[in-house]
Amino acid sequence: MANKKGVSSKTHTQKELNDYANQNNPNNKAYKARVANEKNMKKTSNNAKRQAKRQAKLEAELGVSYPLDWMCYSNPFD
Repeated sequence: MANKKGVSSKTHTQKELNDYANQNNPNNKAYKARVANEKNMKKTSNNAKRQAKRQAKLEAELGVSYPLDWMCYSNPFD
């Protein structure tokens, strides 16, 4: 079975076909918006990963001055 790129007019309305064509045409505003959104999402994801990595490195260097296990498994009101 071959993978086709596109949508079938047998299963989609004309509006859906037009939307698909607009989103995959480099000269169209919808395409540019989609590409910009993907770029921003990737940038945000990379920043979050970078920040988590930096935090882990800092904790490894400095160490945690208190054990964290008691926070997860004990009741502070006992």
